[in-house]
Amino acid sequence: MEQELINYLSSFLSDNRLAAFNRSLSFRTRYITVVLEDIYQSQNASAVLRTCDCFGIQDVHIIENQNKFSEYINVTRGSTKWIDLHHYNQKMNNTLDAIEKLKSDGYIIVATTPHENSIDLENFDLTIGKSAFVFGNEKRGISDIVKQNADYFMKIPMFGFTESLNLSVSVAIIMHYLTSILKLSSIEWKLTAQEQEYIMLDWLKKSIKSGDLLIKNFLESKEI
Repeated sequence: MEQELINYLSSFLSDNRLAAFNRSLSFRTRYITVVLEDIYQSQNASAVLRTCDCFGIQDVHIIENQNKFSEYINVTRGSTKWIDLHHYNQKMNNTLDAIEKLKSDGYIIVATTPHENSIDLENFDLTIGKSAFVFGNEKRGISDIVKQNADYFMKIPMFGFTESLNLSVSVAIIMHYLTSILKLSSIEWKLTAQEQEYIMLDWLKKSIKSGDLLIKNFLESKEI
């Protein structure tokens, strides 16, 4: 039924638009994912979302402890339509809940920090398995909870006097490098056929005027 619905809704898109959807889906991945812990600058967080869409990262996990996430639309430029956001905001501290959920989904937790024992980005081995990269607060970095529960620590090697990069710049560098490595590897990093169907249907609904009404009419026609 899902494929029938996709075929039906696809008829309302131009060939070029549909080709763009299929091309983007072919590069989407859940093998790596981004986790933002208590980011307080909306422009920073929004730039990260835009970066993730650009590099095909389908999921972004947003931990809201002291700081509530808010989208800065002039920065995201609609990118949130194409990626899945997962919010953790039910408690005073939601970091452990996020880590436990990611681990239950089979992810290795990678804390990004200029820790002296951190692995350099270029030496990180993606074959170890699905990896969730945790980026910390702009001032404090990752929390102690992340440090205590991380499986690995990773850093971008730097050779100047400044210790760290802007958050959104760090995410862009890491995601660009890792997705480039994935595409050249034999790792099964692409979405499954079922995942692609689900996401395609979601994109179609968001892109077509009165999409929900069209779906309702289609489903009703199937019941006749």
